[in-house]
Amino acid sequence: MAGKKEKASAGSRVMTAVVGAIAAFGTKKLLFFIWKQVTGKEPPEHPEDPQVALSEALVWGILVSASVHTAKMLATRATNRRSKGSQPQDGDQPA
Repeated sequence: MAGKKEKASAGSRVMTAVVGAIAAFGTKKLLFFIWKQVTGKEPPEHPEDPQVALSEALVWGILVSASVHTAKMLATRATNRRSKGSQPQDGDQPA
């Protein structure tokens, strides 16, 4: 049934959480490296600090938020798709 959702097993939920955390950690480390290469300085550790320029705090906050969220979402989707095998999902076209 297209409208009925299956409950994920506890192991599947744990695996999804772990993969999401690893994706977020790796993405943030990559962003730190890229920021340092592009700007020549460390990213703002505390963007809310008044000593950090507003533009720098905004760019860093948006960049980290969007990138980490996207990485977690993609990792979670890939993990869920793998755990369910090769069954077509809603909206997927059969091969």
